Amino acid sequence: MQSIALDFSHYGKVAGVDEVGRGPLVGNVVAAAVILDPNYKIHGLADSKKLTEKKRDALYIEIVENALAWHVAYASPDEIDQINILHASMLAMQRAVEGLNIPPDYVVIDGNRCPQLLYPCEAVVKGDSKVEAISAASILAKVVRDKEMYELHELHPEYGFNKHKGYPTAAHMSALKMYGPLPEYRKSFRPVAQLLEASAK
Repeated sequence: MQSIALDFSHYGKVAGVDEVGRGPLVGNVVAAAVILDPNYKIHGLADSKKLTEKKRDALYIEIVENALAWHVAYASPDEIDQINILHASMLAMQRAVEGLNIPPDYVVIDGNRCPQLLYPCEAVVKGDSKVEAISAASILAKVVRDKEMYELHELHPEYGFNKHKGYPTAAHMSALKMYGPLPEYRKSFRPVAQLLEASAK
């Protein structure tokens, strides 16, 4: 894909890292780390948000079956409430890298800052569309987080998690006001905090 232009292979084994789920009101923030096999080309890697769900699911299988190493990690709603979403995202990415069964020589992070790591690290803005390993990580994180939302939908279909994936759409806000926050909600996020405050009065 032409938009993927940056090559870090001269560093050796490069782990690409991305997270999904900073914006939703509910659920984990999910991060993934991937070390791709330089001898196996995965075609169609791109920013997960630009791919169809069907394409993401197919690439997910190809990545987990053919990458040299991969790991998906989380920070929970409670952790998000305790340390804020930025620090929770960093924590999830740190856990993703630490969970790799092959230590990377270099780590490339999507965004403008790196979490605390034991390895040399570089942040790349819009890295999920520039670095194949980050694209792969974004796909793993997106598929895993969407699966969590589908599972939550099975338990609580009235909220419509299968459609909005926890993001504060008009339909989601309407359901949230009608049914109230579930334990999986991030209580520090303003719409949830305001509802909890109002119900406590």
